[in-house]
Amino acid sequence: MADGATTDKVVDSKADENKSSNESVLLVGDSSNKEPVKPWHLTTSAHLHQWLSRVGASIAFTTYEAGKLVLLAPGREGKLVVSDRDFGQAMALNLTNDGFLLSSAAQVWRFQNGLERGAIYEGWDHVFLPRKSHVTGAVDVHDVAIDNQGRLLAVVTGYNCVAELENSGNFAPIWKPPFIDKIVGEDRCHLNGFCLEKGELAYVTVIAPTNKQGAWREHRADGGQVIDVRTNEVIAKGLAMPHSPRLHEGRLWITEAGTGWMGWIDRKNGEFKRMVWCPGFVRGLRLANNVALVGVSKPRNKVFTGLPLDDELKKRACDPECAVYVINIATKEVVHKLQITGSVEELYDVAFLPGVRQPLLVGLQGKEIARLVRVGKNTTG
Repeated sequence: MADGATTDKVVDSKADENKSSNESVLLVGDSSNKEPVKPWHLTTSAHLHQWLSRVGASIAFTTYEAGKLVLLAPGREGKLVVSDRDFGQAMALNLTNDGFLLSSAAQVWRFQNGLERGAIYEGWDHVFLPRKSHVTGAVDVHDVAIDNQGRLLAVVTGYNCVAELENSGNFAPIWKPPFIDKIVGEDRCHLNGFCLEKGELAYVTVIAPTNKQGAWREHRADGGQVIDVRTNEVIAKGLAMPHSPRLHEGRLWITEAGTGWMGWIDRKNGEFKRMVWCPGFVRGLRLANNVALVGVSKPRNKVFTGLPLDDELKKRACDPECAVYVINIATKEVVHKLQITGSVEELYDVAFLPGVRQPLLVGLQGKEIARLVRVGKNTTG
């Protein structure tokens, strides 16, 4: 593993606002100006900061149980920038044309950049504001995306379907697995991820093809499937908790959370082509060019134990990690790592933010939500 042995930045959530344990870090957010009840820490591998600066991009990740959305950015003047905000059960991320989507415990948020393209505000090159919220209720929304019809789609895991989030209800189902007999508020198969192809709903992942509440838990080690929703064809099966299906350059990538492997599905024969193993529950995946971001979590409870991952960790004499890995998919090497320690032990999703060097993330707490106002186009004539 390249760079994993040394570090150059340590970020402590106990730091005062705009300060940290390392003066080359700019830290802002909901944990930065008060003593946190449960402190957490970020540690970067030796050249992650330089790499982010070189490619001109930021990394985003969600911490699920700890309820945080965190942005890690290279900064405009050499300082690593960390911005975090609290959102209960922060889960799925996905980019939009002018920002990103975030799912949380009972809502899906849409963030937009409040600055004109190329504008700078008090040193920030992007100010991500929460513009819209769709209230879903506690239905356990996982992946989210906007399709080519402009519909906001979501995996509604608690109701075993992919749905449109629209105005006449909390959600409107548009697809369910053929083995699910009705739309009901019971997590029967743990439908947890989907991806689009050419803007259309294409593939989903389920933990097991079961039709009884919680029955998927008995099949976590080998019941996982990838399904083509356009034909209802099962294109891969026998997987250990597949997650995060993503199409990239003609390949269908997934994480197999129950083994620790990230790789891709051969859509012709259904074989899972293992590429890189990570020491933990792998969930959250994004790809750009020849790079993949992968989220790695420590096992949390009975849902995560009793999996092939347990034996793999023992065989490799590894302790599980909570981290974001940057993987070169051409060389199959972990080239950079962001390690999370302290109270945060579990991630849900990750994202690249291209062209974002110094973002201010505005949450629902603090003064920014009140004072940052942008006036839209004047339509009074």
